[in-house]
Amino acid sequence: MQMRHDPLYASRRSPVLADNVVATSQPLAAQAGVSMLERGGNAVDAALAAAIALTVVEPTGNGLGSDAFCILWDGRELHGLNASGAAPMAWTPERFAGSTTMPFRGWESVTVPGAVSAWAELSSRFGALDFATLFEPAMRYASGGFIVSPVIAELWRRGAEALADQPGFAETFLRDGRPPAAGERFVNAPHAESLRQIAETHGRAFYEGALAERIAAAARENGAALTMDDLARHRPEWCGTLSMDFDDVTLHEIPPNGQGIAALMALGILRHTPVRDFGPDDAMALHYQIEATKLAFRDMDAYVADRPSMSAVTPEALLDADYLASRAAEISADKAQDFGSGAPKNGGTVYLSAADASGMMVSFIQSNYAGFGSGVAVPGTGIHMQNRGAGFTLEPGHPNRVAPGKRPFHTIIPGFLMKGAAPLMSFGVMGGPMQAQGHLQMTLRTHLWGQDVQTASDAPRWRAVFGLEVACETAMPSRTLARLRELGHDIKLETPDSAFGFGGAQLVQRLPRGGYGAGSDPRKDGQAAGF
Repeated sequence: MQMRHDPLYASRRSPVLADNVVATSQPLAAQAGVSMLERGGNAVDAALAAAIALTVVEPTGNGLGSDAFCILWDGRELHGLNASGAAPMAWTPERFAGSTTMPFRGWESVTVPGAVSAWAELSSRFGALDFATLFEPAMRYASGGFIVSPVIAELWRRGAEALADQPGFAETFLRDGRPPAAGERFVNAPHAESLRQIAETHGRAFYEGALAERIAAAARENGAALTMDDLARHRPEWCGTLSMDFDDVTLHEIPPNGQGIAALMALGILRHTPVRDFGPDDAMALHYQIEATKLAFRDMDAYVADRPSMSAVTPEALLDADYLASRAAEISADKAQDFGSGAPKNGGTVYLSAADASGMMVSFIQSNYAGFGSGVAVPGTGIHMQNRGAGFTLEPGHPNRVAPGKRPFHTIIPGFLMKGAAPLMSFGVMGGPMQAQGHLQMTLRTHLWGQDVQTASDAPRWRAVFGLEVACETAMPSRTLARLRELGHDIKLETPDSAFGFGGAQLVQRLPRGGYGAGSDPRKDGQAAGF
């Protein structure tokens, strides 16, 4: 397919076209990745250097205490890595007796972090540079400071308002009792020291060494369950991918415990609708996408969990072609509906993408879940912890019910498109429940409607919320919004930054005659860069 650039939307940026590219949500991280490519590294080295740098320059979305997932094309085949961590072994349902929901903040929302294990595993298997080399830009930003960018500064301010009283937060992220403003330099020397220990031990310090001891001690001092044994038990999993065809492309996602399966289900449902008959900003195109998404999300909420717990309804059953066709038959062309879950038969963030001239492409995501995660930080280390435990439910009998050593339901997902046996696009749209919906929107905009990666990223987005409610960006055409309301959708308008609820896309697409087109979301501080 020939790349076409039609700058239809607000940013009017062009995609970055180069043989080696990195796209991230923060320019310093993108440049950290590019620097590895310039030193002879490959796309995995670039992605990891960018990811490590993001723990310093975008702490609002990720950190050393995050989880991570990756899909990568190594030049011959596709691989999927699940580096999400499990619940502490002391997390029985009885531990949370008397509560209706899992804790959302604080130490009792913290599961074992997996991001550091992802870095070590990917570097060992696919990297070209020495592991310690990948840490150099991040260590420089942490020890010498970096200048805080505008979007991250606003998220930092919001996080500080909510989390300043959490253990270790003020010491780690406030200076003179306040968060840094945009344009101010922020230094985090303890973070640099933790990065050094991780680099020198290939990650072992974090799971069984000095850093693990400090994490476990901080948890113990605050009455939390996380232990050294929990950290030492963690291993990342090479899990492969699940996929769904749509016309001549195939979308790949990481299998559950994540929400990627919802994007596959929605795409599979849309195969049986007239969505192809409409343009990308036509209300009916959005109507079918919204309805397919709601159907997929209802099933996801009912059935998706850590894969061993999905015994009653398997991922394969949720992706069954006949089942998805039956779900598509429930969609009305005339009105929006509030669907229930179906009855299939058995059969949380920063995102980045990198690609190199050899053909290697990497789709990588790591996240705290909520901004600054649990809000807790380990004193003197720069390590702040995710709150992925909030992804569990306490509902008896639910496949996602909390249990010792179990991985929670996850929102963060990397995406990857193939065309036949060839890689086509590594991409993602960070942002909680927006992610699967964003994957659907990016897939259709780029490969049904032929938009280039930057135009697709710039386009106004929608987000199914609950029931008939749909959040739409204010930039969406007024005629589109009016027609959606006529169909019964409860439209709530949001500016892109009002709740940061429309995510941040980073996309890298392989071009027909060699090289790549890269796009970076204008809703973030990010950058696509290359050479």
